[in-house]
Amino acid sequence: MLMGVSEAFDLANEAATYLRSQLGEEKIDIALVLGSGWSSGADALGEKVGELELGDVPGFSKPVVSGHGGKLLLVRTEGGKLAAIFTGRTHYYEGRGVAPVAHGVRTAKAWGAETMVLTNGCGGLNPEWAPGTVVLIKDHINLTGDTPLEGANFVDLSEAYSKRLRDLAKDAAGDLPEGVYVQFRGPQYETPAEVRMAGILGGDLVGMSTTLETIAAREAGMEVLGLSLVTNAAAGLSETNLDHTEVLQTGKDAGPRLAALLSRIVGKL
Repeated sequence: MLMGVSEAFDLANEAATYLRSQLGEEKIDIALVLGSGWSSGADALGEKVGELELGDVPGFSKPVVSGHGGKLLLVRTEGGKLAAIFTGRTHYYEGRGVAPVAHGVRTAKAWGAETMVLTNGCGGLNPEWAPGTVVLIKDHINLTGDTPLEGANFVDLSEAYSKRLRDLAKDAAGDLPEGVYVQFRGPQYETPAEVRMAGILGGDLVGMSTTLETIAAREAGMEVLGLSLVTNAAAGLSETNLDHTEVLQTGKDAGPRLAALLSRIVGKL
């Protein structure tokens, strides 16, 4: 049986209470979800305050995707803020419903976070964005056909991804390109026709995460910064077929650069 929203918020509060008791910090300032290719940067984000297995926290499960970490790290950033780092996420295609996908966001909010940084690995539609390019998400298109919201809950997504945070990221890391992220349900990669459709709709990036988490974060009143790592050209835009091992290798190769970039950005938040 899928979880209702009220149960989901209760579970998030339970998780936040557990984290306070285990890590000894009443409130955090920032939360980050590190997607494919980004987890190697976790140790560079600040002075480590504590660490837990993500699967031990109420409502979380061990990551099922190769290339995703399974820990929750608590660090103090260069700017003196407490940041919770989730090195794994639940994906919608796992079939567990939307509530587990949004659980990390809701737990972070229940623990006091006002800023949410969501990262992912994705396919790129812009031929100028070679694998390894980092793109700021300026907007999204949610093609999952689902939402973490229930009832007449009309959350404004006019600025789903904070322009203020995007400007801070550019100040910290240089003139990063911006694009529109399109979430498909997965777990299969998109077909060339689906990629062409995403481009016609206004998309620049395609992947299988992030938009549902963003909706939950905006419902909670959090500012969202989205960062995509282009791990490959989207289907139909390259002469080679898609291979998850190549996606993982791109993330691994970009690891040191991502760590430095993310550290500079988080230090400004």
